[in-house]
Amino acid sequence: MSHEAALPLSADDVPQIDQLRNVHTRLKAELGRVIVGQTEVIDRLLICLFARGHGLLMGVPGLAKTLLVSKLAETLSLRFHRVQFTPDLMPMDITGTDILQETENGRRVFEFVHGPIFANIVLADEINRAPPKTQAALLEAMQEYRVTVLGRAYDLEKPFLVLATQNPVEQEGTYPLPEAQLDRFMFLIKLDYPSEAEEIRIAVSTTGEDLPELSHVLHADEILTFQQLVRRVPVPDHLYRYAVGLVRKTRPEDETAPGWLKPLVAWGAGPRAVQYLVLGGKARAALHGRYMVTREDIQAVVAPVLTHRMITTFAAQSEGIDAERIVQRLVDESRGDT
Repeated sequence: MSHEAALPLSADDVPQIDQLRNVHTRLKAELGRVIVGQTEVIDRLLICLFARGHGLLMGVPGLAKTLLVSKLAETLSLRFHRVQFTPDLMPMDITGTDILQETENGRRVFEFVHGPIFANIVLADEINRAPPKTQAALLEAMQEYRVTVLGRAYDLEKPFLVLATQNPVEQEGTYPLPEAQLDRFMFLIKLDYPSEAEEIRIAVSTTGEDLPELSHVLHADEILTFQQLVRRVPVPDHLYRYAVGLVRKTRPEDETAPGWLKPLVAWGAGPRAVQYLVLGGKARAALHGRYMVTREDIQAVVAPVLTHRMITTFAAQSEGIDAERIVQRLVDESRGDT
């Protein structure tokens, strides 16, 4: 059956979309009381949250990544834990482990002590500083929503969102994430330096009185309801084809890949990229109060979805052409596609 004229939302869903749009506006206003600028970053974090994806934050130190994530958790009434990744960090330092305890009657039993992964929002700071085995423990939690310790599985509380950070400059003593692990992140979210006016506002707001406490805009149950709502946002068939077409063009061996791309890309994006383009488009549409995904919604999430899923060739690197530029050209050339 064709869904070219995508099935509309139910009568019960329409007011929920309106409510989510109002929530989006309130969240941005509330975070704006302590976070200067970073509007696009906040939007992408919220898309990740409501699409049930995870985000990789890329930016130099001092751009308020920790403050932003902790304040987001505050406005959402969610438990927040920050984990500083270091070369000596062990998997059990994240997941928790069994500790031998003595009971009141003198018996000794093992009791599981929860690690910092047991939170709703986890900030994995400088994830590439921990060894691969520790990174893998986090990535299992991201994918399966549970952790396995000594052969026993423990479910994580939902909603569950992992936001990892990487410093793009200082790479000494790091363990870069393999491409298969990078693929687990829905978005690569880049944070840039603030403008001059924003930097002045930052200086004024952070050198005076303590930052204000933020109001609680949502609770966990409401977030779960909105996550289910996002899944029901309809997508016209031609936008499924558009998303698939964009991803296939990133693969140099595909017949649809443009000739200029083939010498620049060694490896393109996989099927998970299509899923995240569609889910990102659904979440963005709902957050902006639209009852159906538009091409603009898909195009708005192309860069954060595709950039970290493409491996450029040495030729591209020697010419200073990065994945972001390649993705932007693909989007520009696809504007006339149907």
